[in-house]
Amino acid sequence: MKFRALRNLLAAMGLSALVAGCMVGPDFVQPDSHLPEVSFQGDKGQVVPDARLPAPTDPMWWRVFRDPVLMKLEGQVAAANLDVQTATLRLAESRFQRGVAAAALFPSLNGDAKYNRELYSQNGIVSLIAPLAGPGFAITPINEYNTGFDASWEIDLWGKVRRQVEAADASVDQAADQRRDALVSSLAELARDYIQLRGVQTQIKIANDNLKVDRDVLSLTQERQQRGLQNALDVENAAAQVEGVRAQIPQLQQQESEYINALSFLLDEPPGALRSTVGEASVHTGPPRIPLGIPSELARRRPDIRAAEDQLHAVTANIGVAIGDFYPSIQFNGNVGFDSLEISNLYKPSSLQYTFGPSVTLPIFAGGRLRSTLNLRDAQQQEAAITYRKTVLQAWHEVVNALVAHRLEMSRRARLRAQSEHAGAALDLARTRYNDGVTEFLTVLDAERTLLQAEQQYATSTTNVSLDLVQLFKALGGGWETEFPDVPSETAAVPVPVATVDAITIPAAR
Repeated sequence: MKFRALRNLLAAMGLSALVAGCMVGPDFVQPDSHLPEVSFQGDKGQVVPDARLPAPTDPMWWRVFRDPVLMKLEGQVAAANLDVQTATLRLAESRFQRGVAAAALFPSLNGDAKYNRELYSQNGIVSLIAPLAGPGFAITPINEYNTGFDASWEIDLWGKVRRQVEAADASVDQAADQRRDALVSSLAELARDYIQLRGVQTQIKIANDNLKVDRDVLSLTQERQQRGLQNALDVENAAAQVEGVRAQIPQLQQQESEYINALSFLLDEPPGALRSTVGEASVHTGPPRIPLGIPSELARRRPDIRAAEDQLHAVTANIGVAIGDFYPSIQFNGNVGFDSLEISNLYKPSSLQYTFGPSVTLPIFAGGRLRSTLNLRDAQQQEAAITYRKTVLQAWHEVVNALVAHRLEMSRRARLRAQSEHAGAALDLARTRYNDGVTEFLTVLDAERTLLQAEQQYATSTTNVSLDLVQLFKALGGGWETEFPDVPSETAAVPVPVATVDAITIPAAR
């Protein structure tokens, strides 16, 4: 009889396991990014210049600036940056949470051991049977020893737990992509601060060079005044020119210190710690041709798009969890152990006891909670779909805006370089004409101011060209591949067609 009961139980468990192959709720389908397949579009629908380069963007894009100090600093971001470290811990948390969700797929087994010493009340329920026991009946304390194991297992009959694990897996992927996004943002922020530092240092050099020239002019003017060749007005104008240039330097030095501190903060260093490391150098504007990859790759390259897709996947799986709550649940419970009033008899066969059997729970009335939960999950899925679409569209706009800004700033830089060259030639002519007595001294000072402004504007534009390039690389989403690569089985490398790869061609400065 016992064997028949056990056989029936095993048969029921086997049938439940077969039925458990089904999963309620919608299966996740990767959304269409609606990104163009061939080229990014610029203003008025015109295609961005396409160089048909066969290679996609270099993941270590900062190498295009050919700056060894920048490359060294960028190599420290993944390990040192606090935002990346925080994202790494959040990824670990999501993996632990996934382990919690997956544990529900397996039976639980607990061991226990108990000892009780009991004394029943003489005035309690025992008093009802005391007359039946005779006059010699006495209530004395008793000992009870118990040990055994409890087991329970809820069959995932409708795939509810598997949907929970699926949602947890998607959350792990989302945390991984958010860590990649933190790295991309930190890499770009460090590059921006570094380039702005080099730009400020260039401005300081220009100011110091002009200050030296203006001081020489002031000394020469003072000597000429002493010989009666120039008046006091010329001396005062030359002195004002010197002080005006000198006044620019402290503000530039303050900016230099702030950018060095910003770099130190990004690498978890105290203020000023990197001053000796960065030293002084000029700004590199990058190569004349930059491969971009095809637009549709953005959906797999930009971590924020990937994270939005992961979020959509997670909330889609949660719909299945909500639907599973409408169905009955089957749980198998069992207990086996030993129970005895004497410890010497505890592990004898006659002390063995066990219970086992299934239980079924069917939701009948919950005050609308189940329906409201399902409606909530549906709304969350729609919200996640809109967020995904918005993220993709924003990425597309950022790339095009960065392309346009970089192209136009390169054109502006070429014009400013020409302006600087003309301003230098004008200063040479003004000095020659002044020495020949043809023009006034104020003309020379005006020419010097014009040259200083032209050089400063050209230096600022050179910095902006590099900053626009950093913004472009950030918009393209690269930089995480070497530090936090995809699992090979998840995303296989796809060859890039030569005929469909965008690149920008930078006009040469003239």
